[in-house]
Amino acid sequence: MGAIIEKIWQESTVLGECDLIFVTVGGMRAFERLVREMDRIADELDEQVVMQIGSTDYEPKNCDYFRFMPRNDIEEFYAGAKVVVCHAGSGSILTALEHNKPLVLVPRMKRHGEVFDDHQLEIAREMEAQGVAVVYDISKLESAIRNVNTSLPKFSAGRNLAGRLKKYLDQLDRSLKRV
Repeated sequence: MGAIIEKIWQESTVLGECDLIFVTVGGMRAFERLVREMDRIADELDEQVVMQIGSTDYEPKNCDYFRFMPRNDIEEFYAGAKVVVCHAGSGSILTALEHNKPLVLVPRMKRHGEVFDDHQLEIAREMEAQGVAVVYDISKLESAIRNVNTSLPKFSAGRNLAGRLKKYLDQLDRSLKRV
């Protein structure tokens, strides 16, 4: 176990006493809207919250967080999570699916200045059609987490949903390169 993850596990006052909600914003961009709201509701939830905040300026006050860590260490958070809350980035989604974790997606949006286009909305809509919880209005995040469907069929990278997602993302990537 990496030093950062070990420190978080050791210093946590609730580890082992409740479930874990793992929040990740990925490695490409800050996601202030998600990090702030998740921090605001962290005390209201029964689960421990750990966030990967990347380059987000805001530092959470109500939960454990880290900026970046090696992939093999971050995978331990995915593996230990009851629920994964993340942006609608393909890497985060596929990693959660590989670990068979229920997802709550919060797509970055152009209107908030979080991305240059709304490709994450397209990905989120595709995932929502498959039964994944998607939060478009950040004030609905707590409700989405509390009501996430943990009994959805489990998916893995080799199954149909992940294959369709990869195909869709490849098509989207090709079309964006043409623009």
